[in-house]
Amino acid sequence: MSGLTRFGVSLEKGLLEKWDGLLRKKGYSNRSEALRDLIRAELVKKEWASKNEVVGAITLIYDHHKRELVNMLTNLQHDFTGLIFASQHIHIDHHNCMEIIAVKGAPHKIEELSDKMRGTKGVKYGALSMATTGRDLE
Repeated sequence: MSGLTRFGVSLEKGLLEKWDGLLRKKGYSNRSEALRDLIRAELVKKEWASKNEVVGAITLIYDHHKRELVNMLTNLQHDFTGLIFASQHIHIDHHNCMEIIAVKGAPHKIEELSDKMRGTKGVKYGALSMATTGRDLE
């Protein structure tokens, strides 16, 4: 266990019981793993608030039959080619498609692209999943 530091946390009994129930439901083997995930999530938020390079994924759901929508989304992707390093197009059914766009770059530019894509008329759903390059997480 070298490199690990143990510390204590004080919680009200009811809060701890709810926490333990949630951890069981999510399949955590112990409280430490869950706490590590919470800490990492906060560090990723901090990373996104900085000007450092980050990664993420933009997920879009749309009807590909919607006139000019696919062309508009493709043009947006071409406007931000420096950010996009992969994309995947998935046919959900005859009308609906899912696009997953992997991005890497400055957080404000990724958010700008995500906002423009999600705000495009005809996009039914859009989400930005923020992640980290992992360089600053130990």
